[in-house]
Amino acid sequence: MIRGVRGATTVNENDEQEIISATERLLKEAIVSNKIAPDQVASIFISATVDVDAAFPARALRNLAGWTYVPVMCMQELSVPGSLQKCIRVMIHFNTEKTQEEVKHIYLEGASSLRPDL
Repeated sequence: MIRGVRGATTVNENDEQEIISATERLLKEAIVSNKIAPDQVASIFISATVDVDAAFPARALRNLAGWTYVPVMCMQELSVPGSLQKCIRVMIHFNTEKTQEEVKHIYLEGASSLRPDL
């Protein structure tokens, strides 16, 4: 079965290195927490708020050994008034036997306020 694992983080500055570093940390935590191997992954979507445009966050995936052939796409998050700024979100679609309740969603930095229930 394909399940989705969500995650989000924030950056302090719209800086290329900070965007890549924060996204890499987010991806690593989601991968490790859910024991995901690259060949289990159907695709990864990464979105960023309009104020995060100094780099493609998806480049962070290419820093991870073994993840070269995993399809990844970046997109811009909706610009909703009052929403969290400088935010990067990920959705990993992966094959697993885990139940939805067993999937561990990862929210870091300022994004931890998005889903306090998780």
